[in-house]
Amino acid sequence: MTSHEDAGLLAPGSAGSPAEAATGDAAFLQAMLDAEAALTRAQAACGLAPEDAARAVTEAADARRFDVRDLALRARSGGNPVIPLVADLTAAVPRTAAEYVHRGATSQDILDTAAMLVAARTLDLVLGDLGRTAEALARTARAHRDTVMPGRTLTQHAVPTTFGLKAAGWRSLVLDARDRLAAVRSTLPAQLGGAAGTLAAFHAWADAGTDDATGPGTGTGTDDAAAPGTGTAAPSRGGDTGLRLAAAYARETGLAEPALPWHTLRTPVADLAGALAFTAGALGKTAADVLTLSRTEIGELGEGSGGGSSAMPHKANPVRAVLVAAAARRAPALAAVLHGSMAAEDERPAGAWHAEWETLRDLLRLVGGATRDAAELAAGLRVHPVAMREHLGLTDGLIVSERLAAALAPRLGRARAKDVLARAAERVRAEGATLADVLAEDPGLAGLRLRELTDPTRCTGSAGPLTDRALDRR
Repeated sequence: MTSHEDAGLLAPGSAGSPAEAATGDAAFLQAMLDAEAALTRAQAACGLAPEDAARAVTEAADARRFDVRDLALRARSGGNPVIPLVADLTAAVPRTAAEYVHRGATSQDILDTAAMLVAARTLDLVLGDLGRTAEALARTARAHRDTVMPGRTLTQHAVPTTFGLKAAGWRSLVLDARDRLAAVRSTLPAQLGGAAGTLAAFHAWADAGTDDATGPGTGTGTDDAAAPGTGTAAPSRGGDTGLRLAAAYARETGLAEPALPWHTLRTPVADLAGALAFTAGALGKTAADVLTLSRTEIGELGEGSGGGSSAMPHKANPVRAVLVAAAARRAPALAAVLHGSMAAEDERPAGAWHAEWETLRDLLRLVGGATRDAAELAAGLRVHPVAMREHLGLTDGLIVSERLAAALAPRLGRARAKDVLARAAERVRAEGATLADVLAEDPGLAGLRLRELTDPTRCTGSAGPLTDRALDRR
């Protein structure tokens, strides 16, 4: 029997998903190492470190060379895993490269950048699943454009609709989620600010002269230093060292270059949290409808491969929908924690930043699992048009009362038409007669095509054209 610290035993919604692997401890460790290596390469590109040091750090930055559990245990002393990681990475490179590991950075620079790298890699997977979900729902909506079913409001039959329009609505939400996540993905930024967000350490290294560098661009000790006795920064000549380095760092990581260090300006995390929570909710709408419409008493939908029960062999539970619905319930609370962390004091908050790490990982993993399940759900969904058609008749024609009210008003007046229909509905419920038969007894309605007016398949309004419009969206 094997053991694992995070085997996903209580998380079937994300267990085994690509997002689980993309957000695991090994993935975060590799992202931190990628951030460290990118920093050394960026400094080399700016002439602040030797090229061979950048190559050495990049070669050593392989998560397989480090003990994740040992790093986790040692992280307790300093409160974050970057501190022991820097020590181990420094020991893993040649002595000539050791002094360039993590030089000028702070733990938050590395951990925030790593979080954005993990988010970017996970979102690429999520966006792929959303694309597959949208494609499957488009096929379903197109196939059932004119499949009439009861529309339900406040749990009761309202007026007829079509399953094509319902599926097109699900797809619209999926595309909304895709667009939001794609926008966030394109703007995920690297973080580099140094101890307090001023990039001062990099200026100090540049000002130290050319001894520590092998290329042009190093400072001379005057370009970016403070003017003596003034307390204000001297004007930069030949470009600002810190800004050049921040731009190079963003390029090396493949992330966006932020306008400012965002160590306490947590817009990137908040935007990511909001888009992820929206995605979970959007998928949750589909799950909620599938769960309702696949009830035994309704049976209008079914999952392609329902799950079993430990006690009842006959059951085929809508498991994919269940797991997506569970994710939709959890995601808003996780996003709330991340939004709450925006109220961060000073230049590094005590606790607010730390509260983000596991929360963001959980949210990425949760939504990643939900999108996997949603794609499987959409691809395997079984639609039962016969059950939908049968249910249109459960109210013996009352489902079209809105249309009848409009049809009777010109002949009877709005008030009398409403009264006639109300009394007819009472008789339908009490006697089991059809609405058309009851209305046919009223002499004032002679000549009306009551059978046609009470046919629910003729009462779907613009459902078809609305479905077409929704499917035009790519």
